[in-house]
Amino acid sequence: MPPSGFGGLSRRSGKKPIICAVNGLCLGGGCEMVLNADMVIASSKAYFGLPEVQRGVVAWAGALPRLGRIVGRQRAMEMALTGRKVPAEEAERWGIVNEVVGDDGGKGVVERAVEVAVQIAGNSPDAVLVSREGVKLGWEGIGVEEATKLLMEGWSEKLNQGENIREGLRAFVEKRKPVWRDSKL
Repeated sequence: MPPSGFGGLSRRSGKKPIICAVNGLCLGGGCEMVLNADMVIASSKAYFGLPEVQRGVVAWAGALPRLGRIVGRQRAMEMALTGRKVPAEEAERWGIVNEVVGDDGGKGVVERAVEVAVQIAGNSPDAVLVSREGVKLGWEGIGVEEATKLLMEGWSEKLNQGENIREGLRAFVEKRKPVWRDSKL
């Protein structure tokens, strides 16, 4: 398995946010990738699960500890030990899914994921990158104070010296929409 994990996503460490659009079965390795995504938009027809135990194997690509952090011990045990498929609405209540898009002839799951991506892309690329890193630090089990310290030590100088922070603040004062530059971080 590559260092980035199953499908290049289950252990990835890249800088760009990943939004998964799930429309159907998301089991095993697919579920492992989703558990490492930044956001998940699912069709109401989607199901999530780790059926490995039903075949005598184990979800090795990082899903087990991540699942416990996302949904809590008991729900993680339920998914990992039974192999049960969890419907999208339940996965949303558990925190695996950000949003469920219905199949009532409205917007599709991919279209909604693209809308969210456009919303993110409209923000400062530097601030998005650093904010994502801050959330990741907390998710990896570091305490709040230590995570904040590491984030500030690693990123505040770079962020404050960048073009985008100046542009964002200038645009705010001038009451206009900012014109972002590609991130140099």
